[in-house]
Formats: sequence, C-alpha cells, structure tokens
Amino acid sequence: MLRRAGIARDAVDLQPRGLDDPYVSGGVDYGRVRRPLPVAKAFDDAILAYEMNGEPLPYDHGHPVRLVVPSWVGIASIKWLGDIEVSTRPLSSPWSTDWYRLFGDAHPAGGSAPISRQTLKSGYQLPFGATLEAGRPHRLTGRAWSALAPVRTVEVSTDGGARWRRAHLHDTPRRDGWVRWSAPWLPRATGPATLLSRTTDAAGNTQPERAVHNTQGYLFNAVVRHPVTVA
Repeated sequence: MLRRAGIARDAVDLQPRGLDDPYVSGGVDYGRVRRPLPVAKAFDDAILAYEMNGEPLPYDHGHPVRLVVPSWVGIASIKWLGDIEVSTRPLSSPWSTDWYRLFGDAHPAGGSAPISRQTLKSGYQLPFGATLEAGRPHRLTGRAWSALAPVRTVEVSTDGGARWRRAHLHDTPRRDGWVRWSAPWLPRATGPATLLSRTTDAAGNTQPERAVHNTQGYLFNAVVRHPVTVA
C-alpha cells in the first residue's frame, strides 16, 4: 500500500491514527490514538488486516482495518485505522512521549526511549484458583512467546519453583509466533499449590523471577505464580 501510494524514498516515520473517539484525560484532549512507526518496520513485517479467519474483521478487533505490528507492544497495532501520516522527519505523539516509556529508579531520569519490541512470556491456559482433582492425571497446557528470538524451551513447576521440568512443545518455534505447550501432572496431596512456567528463547533469554520495576508496568516478563487448589 505504501509503495502504491508513492511513498518518498527519504520517508523515515509513519503515524497511523485510529477512528476511535479522542482520548480525554484530566481535561486535556489528546486527540485520536496515534503512534509513530519507523518506515523500516512497516516494510519489514507490518500488516493491514481487514479479515480474520476468512471473515471481515470484527469491530472489537478493529474493523474495518487494523494495523498489525508483529513483536511490538500492542499500542503500535492501531485499531479502527483511519489514516497514516508519512514524514521525512521523526514523528511523535503523547503515546510515544508521555506514555509507553519506562519511568522509575532503574531507568533514566527523563524516562527511556519509547518502548517498541515486546519481551518474553509464558502462561497456563487455566483459570487462577482452579480446582484440580487429586490422585488423577491432568494435562497442563499453556502458551509461550518471545519477541526477541524463537522459543527454545518451556519449563514448568508444580511445587512453587522448587523443581522444574521441561514441557512438550506442540508447534515449531518461529519468529514472533506463539508456541503451544503441555505437561502432565499427577497431584497427590490436597491443598493449595502454585504452578509456574518459564520460557527460554533461542537467544538465551529466560524469564526472570522478578521484573525490573517501572511506574507504568510495561514489558512485564517475570515468571507468573499461578495458584490452584488440589481437592
């Protein structure tokens, strides 16, 4: 689409803007949601999606068109896309200056650069606080993902992190793709239990026990403690 529109060779930034209502906070009208995107990223793997599973894109997913920016934080994937500004100079918006930056003691005093790439995560496909029957086998399932490199392994713990074992991967790991995983569990003792999962990717990144704090809570990558009850 950019090429058909005749994008200039010296263009450096795009600014997609949604059709949703302007965002107003504290009496300030910030306008419609918009956020800069480098032209290089757009040409690399960004998608203008107007269908999902062979059907028109549902409204809650961004009908009529949604920008999809693989591996980047969700704010980059603008819903209800209305227009795209193209510039030969770097662009900015409140979504790249006031928000979606890292603030806190572990970060520069004025905040980090605008965040772009996501991190690595894993989680169980199981409600928090679920009750599982003791003395019979269960198949624990979940998903893992890394925006830094393809997933290499997923490990699970059913005793709060005292012991870990590898889960079985059900998909071929690939760039920017979720991987489904599963692990058997035969709980014998009744009572509360804590399940954990952690991802390691092909670049050697592993989910840490704790995430580095930032005041707005972005890029959480720590191992999640998932409580269940065995009865």
